[in-house]
Amino acid sequence: MKPALIIGSTCVDIILHIDHLPKTAENLRPASQTMALGGCAYNVSHTMRLFHAPHDLITPIGTGIYGDYVADQLSRQQIPLSIRVPDQDNGCCYCLVEATGERTFLSIHGAEYSFQKSWMDAYPAENYQLVYLCGLEVEEPTGTELIEYLEEHPCLSVCYAPGPRGARIPSEKTARLLKLRPLLHLNEQEALQLSCCSSYEEAAENLHSRTRNAVIITLGERGAYCKEKEGTILRIPSVPSRHVIDTIGAGDAHIGAILALLTKGCSLQEAVSCANLLSAAVVEHPGATLPARKIPDALKKYL
Repeated sequence: MKPALIIGSTCVDIILHIDHLPKTAENLRPASQTMALGGCAYNVSHTMRLFHAPHDLITPIGTGIYGDYVADQLSRQQIPLSIRVPDQDNGCCYCLVEATGERTFLSIHGAEYSFQKSWMDAYPAENYQLVYLCGLEVEEPTGTELIEYLEEHPCLSVCYAPGPRGARIPSEKTARLLKLRPLLHLNEQEALQLSCCSSYEEAAENLHSRTRNAVIITLGERGAYCKEKEGTILRIPSVPSRHVIDTIGAGDAHIGAILALLTKGCSLQEAVSCANLLSAAVVEHPGATLPARKIPDALKKYL
């Protein structure tokens, strides 16, 4: 299969470990603070690299302290700096991690969430098969250009992760995106909000009827529920985590593993099963990205 295009953000994650989310006027003392690369597109690309799956990361990098950090870290990893935006700062994401491992994000958006069709001139669409995008980029004003780019290149199979703000995206944008018949990847809450349904089964049916493509809904400890393009229902069990350190990047790793295995010719069922195993490993490791040495043995045959 041809390589994938991964379009979207690379930002700086500032990770604060706290006992619980603060209340108004409360004074908390975080247990620790760390910085690392994050952003949905970067996290998905990292997972693709773990599996040696061919792809290109299209991620705009802005200026300022965070832009310089992103550029330096990508260079250290020998990742091409595809787009530099000279007149806009890069943003960051404050990741508040509670004692349970659950995370809450406070995102400052900058250049990393922008898009211009002209950036794609160096990446002929006919050279690629799949394209990944997240709802955070679509929500931005330049998200219209991203949708137009996809509409103008129907040769690309779209994989769309609406994310937690997917239901806030203007309905006109969402309608245009779903008309592209994307593969959808959502968690249970996102699926219910986007479909306005009361159960994930109904949500999968509703969204499938609008896209006529696969709908993947992650259910945490209950695994994943999938409605394939042809309508077949798949219920794929989860893989228990021994100890949850934080849940940052678990969803990105999940869709990244699915895309990586699809580019290798695996079935959707096999891809989602492997994604469940990988995301279980991600939450056992601090931060959004899993080091190669931590890849579960059961997945090494796919490398």
